Amino acid sequence: MTPITVVAVALDSIPIIKPGDPLVSIILEAVEESGFNLNEGDIFVISSKIVSKSEGRIVKACSIIPSREAKGIAERNGFDPTHVELALRESVEVISSKGVLITETHSGLICNFSGVDRSNAPDGEYVLLPKNPDQSAERILRDLRKETDLNLGVILVDSQGRPWRKGLVNVAIGCAGINAFKYNKGKPDLHGRILKRSTVCQIDELAAFAEPLMGQAGEGVPVVIIRGYEFADGSENAGDVNRPKEEDLFRQQTEKRGEWAQS
Repeated sequence: MTPITVVAVALDSIPIIKPGDPLVSIILEAVEESGFNLNEGDIFVISSKIVSKSEGRIVKACSIIPSREAKGIAERNGFDPTHVELALRESVEVISSKGVLITETHSGLICNFSGVDRSNAPDGEYVLLPKNPDQSAERILRDLRKETDLNLGVILVDSQGRPWRKGLVNVAIGCAGINAFKYNKGKPDLHGRILKRSTVCQIDELAAFAEPLMGQAGEGVPVVIIRGYEFADGSENAGDVNRPKEEDLFRQQTEKRGEWAQS
């Protein structure tokens, strides 16, 4: 029996990305330099940070004047007022501002500081998340398919924490060419029982699979190619992974503890 193998390959020759850089051309040049030949079904797992940089989602701290609300949250928690202000601008709702700044972004993500980050950004600058990660993934996939004539998948990832577990992990914030979920409903288990429900967020699984190669510091590996994972395209994207408010237990528990943000 041939063992089932899924392989992750790091592209470590991608330069520092600047606003306006042709990201897909740069990625494909790195593929060529690596000697790796692309195949049908390869999945590109791409750090959202280089996508943001190429899209010009970079802000200079000196251009930001913190609001009264931002100053208040920063003072209560020992945060940087500029960082708080950018997080507020990138959010539609502040969920908790006690010891953390958990927000809902315009694209529906629930995360700390709206994903606004200073790591791997030049001094005095902040990197924002892509404005619409799923649309960004679609554009990248379209250009990859045009240049390679291959059926590929694209997943944009960001490092985030989880409400009930410590530590950061890569999660998918955008995808294209690959469905967000896979479904095991109707399949038999090891004992022949038919599964009545089993929905797996396969784009988060693949995001986490790529993270050990990508790292979260100065590793300089913003793109990983995954090969050997069977997947199907579909209408679901990363935005569909976000739970609606009525199903969000984190929000419910925050409300019960009285931590709902008050500006």
